[in-house]
Amino acid sequence: MPDTPFGFSLPGGQPDPNDPQQMQQFLAGLQHMLAQSAATDGPVNWDLARQVATSQLNSAGGDPGVSPADRAAVTEALRLADLWLEPLTAWPTGLTTTAAWNRNEWLFHTLPAWKKLCDPVASRMVGAMSDLVPEEARAQLGMMQGMLTALGSAVFGGQLGQALASLAAEVLSAGDIGLPLGPAGTGALVPANVHAYGAGLELDPSEVRLYAALREAAHQRLFSHVPWLRGHVFAAVEAYAGGIRVDRDAIEEAMGRIDPSDPSSMQELQMAGIFTPEDSPAQQAALRRLETVLALIEGWVSHVVDTAAEGRLPNAAKLGEAFRRRRAAGGPAEQTFAALVGLELRPRRLREAGRLWAALTQHRGVAGRDALWGHPDLLPTDDDFADPEAYAEGQLLLADLGDFESDLRKMMEGESGSTDKPDDTTDKPDDKD
Repeated sequence: MPDTPFGFSLPGGQPDPNDPQQMQQFLAGLQHMLAQSAATDGPVNWDLARQVATSQLNSAGGDPGVSPADRAAVTEALRLADLWLEPLTAWPTGLTTTAAWNRNEWLFHTLPAWKKLCDPVASRMVGAMSDLVPEEARAQLGMMQGMLTALGSAVFGGQLGQALASLAAEVLSAGDIGLPLGPAGTGALVPANVHAYGAGLELDPSEVRLYAALREAAHQRLFSHVPWLRGHVFAAVEAYAGGIRVDRDAIEEAMGRIDPSDPSSMQELQMAGIFTPEDSPAQQAALRRLETVLALIEGWVSHVVDTAAEGRLPNAAKLGEAFRRRRAAGGPAEQTFAALVGLELRPRRLREAGRLWAALTQHRGVAGRDALWGHPDLLPTDDDFADPEAYAEGQLLLADLGDFESDLRKMMEGESGSTDKPDDTTDKPDDKD
């Protein structure tokens, strides 16, 4: 590929950085292309991403509306699901409101979370694109250097918009992929997608809707009552993104297909596959942390949902297996998203995590199980997945040891209090100043 800015193809041949006339032609074409999309201060042109996603959703057979009957059914399903979960978790409801969204509404309500998730990765890509510009070209660009950043953010925004539109056509709820995407406390289903998924399973639509509602209510309950979890998930994603390597050759090849005289050519770019994780100990550790927290979230949700559905839904076992396979494999849209940003959203070791939470429930009860969400350091690690029973029994022994130490301390304090004066350094909880 010729050593030219981004390797753009222009009418009349490639621009020579040392030829003022050709560089002027190149810059004019570049400015015209950038004028087609709004500039942005961040690594992703989110306005363009939203426009591309909306256009794709509305053109691909349209975005089915939500009927009053669907809205009422979703509200009823979420409220019933929340009632079933009440005795199975240590926390009260996490729902403050319920909603039935069409696909565009899912996109609108989850876009703020996608910004947090994708900006760290996109910033590395935009920086790599700027580095492709030869030094002599940078000198001639001068004040237009910022336009190159806008170009990178527009390219990534367009690609991300297509991926999000594909996801919007598949997700069943706000928390369907295990991340806190929607507004806190809002339990939401996407009726059109729930109907389509249920038709593929050949099951009663009301059963599928109720099972999806159980999962959504469980997600909301977990994230509402574990205040550190939302930030912990985003921090794990950001730490992983920090170790992603940008394939400069793939970027240069993709950018070489852009024709500045044809702004629509930017939408035809395929930026998938430009990110690869670094094979370093730090990156491997970051990946394990991310995979572990996603598996723990999904495993907990699957466990409490299956427990709630058992004996109530005739096809509870079939639904549980279908949803586990769906989450473990990921749909086409998730695969597209993973290729684009280098981040897989599907949890690994999902079944092991589910067995671990089930063992903890058996040995420690609901309250003891959910107490592990009190702090990130209390959560099981990836190594604990190997033998859930041993881990759960170990947790039980630690809990018993804690009670024993407390009883022993009280006994010793009682004995010393009958004959000796307490030491000044001894805790005196009953002393009143």
